[in-house]
Amino acid sequence: MDEANAEHPSKTQRKKQMHELQSLGERLVELNSGQLDSIDLPEPLREAVDEAQRIKGHEARRRQMQYIGRLMREVDPAPIQEKLAGWEGQSRAQAAREHEIADWRERLMEDDAALTELTARHPGIDTQRLRSLVRNARADRDAGRAPRHYREIFRALRRALELASPRGENE
Repeated sequence: MDEANAEHPSKTQRKKQMHELQSLGERLVELNSGQLDSIDLPEPLREAVDEAQRIKGHEARRRQMQYIGRLMREVDPAPIQEKLAGWEGQSRAQAAREHEIADWRERLMEDDAALTELTARHPGIDTQRLRSLVRNARADRDAGRAPRHYREIFRALRRALELASPRGENE
């Protein structure tokens, strides 16, 4: 009897699988066309995803998502899930890098010793340029001007930190 259950999942298990596939289909609809192109989707599924992205009405979109869920039953979801998980990991890593850069910028704006610490951690950074940008950003802030130099610090830090530690080294 247990072997029969293993071969034929219960109705509850089948419904759970169908909901998971529909949820995966919803994640596909949220992707841009470049991301969709990089996933090997059968043509009917790709067309259904494209159509769902165009649909604005709530009920029509719900029906289209159910249709995508049905099409997903014929597709191996593992490669799609793997691709989405990879992108999610890259996004998290990128967000972490952006936060690190923003933290360094704030520290540079508040403390002159932060530049010394930054150059100690990342040798080869153009300290003269950063010092000049920080000085100008502080002057902009004090004078109430637009934060042009403040934004430039962020761009300079991003370039410097990417050169100091290439992608993949810290991941």
